[in-house]
Amino acid sequence: MKLNERSLAFYATCESPADNSGFLYKRGERHTAYHRRWFVLKGNMLFYFEERESREPVGVIVLEGCNVELCDSAEEFAFAIRFGGAKSRTYVLAAESQAAMESWVKSLSRASFHYMRLVVRELEKQLEEMQAESAGACRGCQGSSGSWKPKALSLEQSPERLPALPAVLPKENGCAVWNNALGADQPPDTSGCGGHDGEGNPRPPPLPPRGRASSSEVGSAGAATAESLSTFCQLHKLYGQEVARLQQDWLERQ
Repeated sequence: MKLNERSLAFYATCESPADNSGFLYKRGERHTAYHRRWFVLKGNMLFYFEERESREPVGVIVLEGCNVELCDSAEEFAFAIRFGGAKSRTYVLAAESQAAMESWVKSLSRASFHYMRLVVRELEKQLEEMQAESAGACRGCQGSSGSWKPKALSLEQSPERLPALPAVLPKENGCAVWNNALGADQPPDTSGCGGHDGEGNPRPPPLPPRGRASSSEVGSAGAATAESLSTFCQLHKLYGQEVARLQQDWLERQ
C-alpha cells in the first residue's frame, strides 16, 4: 500500500481528536530491546513518535487485517498486533499498567474498518426491527380507532333543546330588550296574540307579516294599501298594550 508521507505527517500532528494516546514500549524488529515511544491512534492508523513533542512520526501501523491479543514477553503488560500474512510483521508492545494495557487492547481491536462495518450493520438491523415494531403499533392504533363510534346525545344534551325565556327580562330605560334575552333566535309566535306563554313568561310581539302579492293582487293597489293600514293598526295596538303593561310593572316596583 502506497502512502503519502506528508499527508500522514500532517494527519498525525493535526488538531483532530485522537481515539487514544500515551506512552508504550515497542520492541524492535531486529533487536529485542524495548524503546519507549509516544503513540497516537486516529481511526485505523496507529502513529508512534520518538517523543511527545516530536513534529513528525517515526512510523505508522495500519490496523487492517490484524488481531490484537495478549502475549508472553519479558516486559509486563505486553500485547501483540498480529497480521494474517506469512511474511507479515508482528508488533509487540507493552503498557505501563494493567489499566493502560486494557484500554489500548480495546481501542486497537475496534479501530479497523471491518469492525466498524460490522457495527454499522448491527445498528441498521436494530433500526429495521424498531421501525417494523413501530409500524405494527401504528396499524393496531388505526384498527382500534376505526372501531370507535361516537355516543348518541341524550335528550338533555341535545343542541336542539334551548333554554326558556327568563322570568324577568332585561330592560333599558324602562323598556324590555327582547334581542338580549335568551331564546331570542326562536321563531316568533304567528298566532297574532300577545300575553304570556305556557310557563308564565311574557311573549314577544309578533313580527309584521311580509306581504307577498299574488298575480291576482298586482293590479289592486287599493286592497294592498288597506291591508298594510290594517296591519299597522294591529301592530300599533299590540305594542301599545305591551308598553303600557311594562310601564305599570315598573311603577309597581318603584
